[in-house]
Amino acid sequence: MKTLLALVVGAILATAGTGAAAATSVLFIGNSFLFGSGSAVRLYRAETVTDLNGEGNGGVPALFKSFTQQAGLDYDVSLETRGGSGLDFHLANKLDVIGKRGWDTVVMHGFSLLDADKPRDPAKLVATSKQMADVLRAKNPGVTLFLMATWARADHVYPAKGTWTGQPVEVMARDVRAAYDQAAAAAKVKTVIPVGEAWTRAMQTGVADPNPYDGIDAGKLNLWTFDHYHASTHGYYLEALVIFGSVTGRDPRSLGDRECSAYELGLSRTEVKALQQVAFDQLASAGAVTAAAPAPAPAAQTPAATARCGH
Repeated sequence: MKTLLALVVGAILATAGTGAAAATSVLFIGNSFLFGSGSAVRLYRAETVTDLNGEGNGGVPALFKSFTQQAGLDYDVSLETRGGSGLDFHLANKLDVIGKRGWDTVVMHGFSLLDADKPRDPAKLVATSKQMADVLRAKNPGVTLFLMATWARADHVYPAKGTWTGQPVEVMARDVRAAYDQAAAAAKVKTVIPVGEAWTRAMQTGVADPNPYDGIDAGKLNLWTFDHYHASTHGYYLEALVIFGSVTGRDPRSLGDRECSAYELGLSRTEVKALQQVAFDQLASAGAVTAAAPAPAPAAQTPAATARCGH
C-alpha cells in the first residue's frame, strides 16, 4: 500500500512539474512601427501582452502572441515602445524597465530613417544596437536577439522633399536593410527580420500597391495607412507574419487563411492567403523557414470558431 501511495504521489509531482514549465519570454523594443500607430492593430488584444510602459498598447506583439497561441506555442510577450524614437531613447530612458528581468528573446528596431538627426546615416543604429545587445546579454547571456529591418516610407520616397525622393521605393528598403546588417554584425546578432523586404516583395508581386500618392490599383492592398508613413492593418499584419516566422521558425502559411486575428481585424481570406505567401516567400528565400503542411481549416469562420484559437 505504501509503495502504491508513493507511486501515485510521484506521478502527481511529475505531472505538476511538467505543467509548470515557464513560457518563453519575448520582449519587443521599438516605436510606433511595433505598437501599430494609425490602425486598429494598436489596441488589438492589449490584455494578452504586457505593455511595460503602461500605455495599453497591443500592436504587433499582440498579433505575434495570437499567432503563437494558434500554433500551440507558449510565449510570454511584452513590449517597450515609444513613438518617434530609436534605440538611443530606450538606452537613455528605459533601461530600468527593460532590465527588470533577463529575457529569453528580444526583437528590436531603431528609427525608420536610421537617424532622426542624420537621415540615411547608419552610425547611430550600429552603435546603439551593440549597446542594447550588451545590456540584454548582461541580464541573460543566452538571450536570442533579433533586429528588425523596417519598411520604406512612401512619404520619404514620393514627395519632393523626401529623403529618398526620386529613387524607387525598394531602394529605401534596401538601404535600411544594409544598415541593419551592419548593426547585426556589430552587435553579433544572427538574424535580421526582413520586414521591409517583405513589403517590397508584396509590391513587386502585385499584392500591394507601391505608390499610395497616385491612388491604389484595383485588387491591390495599401500597406501604408493614411499618413503614407505608418502601416495599415494589412501592413502590420504582414510585419507580424514575418516576425512570427523568424522567431519561431514556423511557416506563416501554417496559420491558414482562416487565421483568427485576421478575421477579427476584418481581413479577407484572399488577403490573408496572399500576405502569408509573401511572408513565407521572403523568409524561405533566406532559409529561415521551410514549407509546412497547411493548417486544417475550421468548419466555419464565425466568432465561435475564433474562440477555439485561444482568444
